[in-house]
Amino acid sequence: MTNKMKKVLLGMSGGVDSSAAALVLQRAGYAVAGVTLSLQGEKTRRSDAVQDARRVAEKLGIEHRVIDLTEEFDRHVVAPFAADYLAGRTPNPCVACNRHIKFGAMLRYALAEGFDAVATGHYAVVEQDEAGRYQLYRAQTEKDQSYVLYSLTQQQLAHVLFPLAAYAKDEVRALAGEAGLPVAQKPDSQEICFVEGNDYVAFLKQYVGELPPPGDFVDEAGALLGRHKGLAHYTVGQRKGLGCSFGKPMYVVRLEPDGNRVVLGGEGRQYAPGLVARDVNWIAFDSLAGRELPLRCTAKIRYKAEPAPCRAEPLPAEMGGGIRVLFDTPRRSVTPGQAVVFYDGSRVLGGGVIAAPLA
Repeated sequence: MTNKMKKVLLGMSGGVDSSAAALVLQRAGYAVAGVTLSLQGEKTRRSDAVQDARRVAEKLGIEHRVIDLTEEFDRHVVAPFAADYLAGRTPNPCVACNRHIKFGAMLRYALAEGFDAVATGHYAVVEQDEAGRYQLYRAQTEKDQSYVLYSLTQQQLAHVLFPLAAYAKDEVRALAGEAGLPVAQKPDSQEICFVEGNDYVAFLKQYVGELPPPGDFVDEAGALLGRHKGLAHYTVGQRKGLGCSFGKPMYVVRLEPDGNRVVLGGEGRQYAPGLVARDVNWIAFDSLAGRELPLRCTAKIRYKAEPAPCRAEPLPAEMGGGIRVLFDTPRRSVTPGQAVVFYDGSRVLGGGVIAAPLA
């Protein structure tokens, strides 16, 4: 991290990571201002997040702002999240938030206000290679967050700093504690910021009003197995909480919103040999054109999953485009709506949204 981009707007959530990032930037010689994004209107403005971020800014002697991005957040994150769930997908809203809000709307605001870059408390590494291309790498800690950053563009990466790239979480807490930051021992949030208690069903009911009704559990041949509570209660690979006893372990193979059916399969059907991904963004290069195919790499299909060896190749337009991924070993719970992110060692090649597992 160099300070050639001297004036930095730092996203401050009121947590220990973004607070420590402010300290690291300040000690590195940057002119730092903090901003807390109001994503839920008055609820955000009255929240502990704003108050904690303001207290940290006062402690460090830096400016603190609050900007209202409620409309953008609803349009780009919350509404698509709800629509995906109702369509039988399991989305990752953090990817959309990073693409459209933190490194979209916040970055545009920062540049318009005369800042050189934005920074966040994400654990990841951005470097510019000899050809001038910006590359994204995994942070070498257990807190690596590169998975949710795969959708960033070259234009965005050119104005992004991740001050905590070289720090482990315990080092961040120690740094914050030594500096007397008031949030040094604040617990990390473990839930999606707009879904209280991680209760997706309650959120969807409140947001859309009426949830899809109960329907049928069927096997892969279409035979009736029982009744389900509504599609929003289920995700691909799920075994627990199905609400029925089948006499043997059964797993959700897919959701069929058109027929309001949940398709179940027995042991082994929770694994898939590969997947189709769409809405693909490449960071390491512009596209797969001209590259040796299939592309050998590793892929993560969930935030906490380990990268698995695979090969990827583009699909023709008549097949819907996107890419087909074949794993060396079948993977468990390949879930439509989640991100698949490709790596070459620690370098993030790019990623996309899982459209469907391969049978």
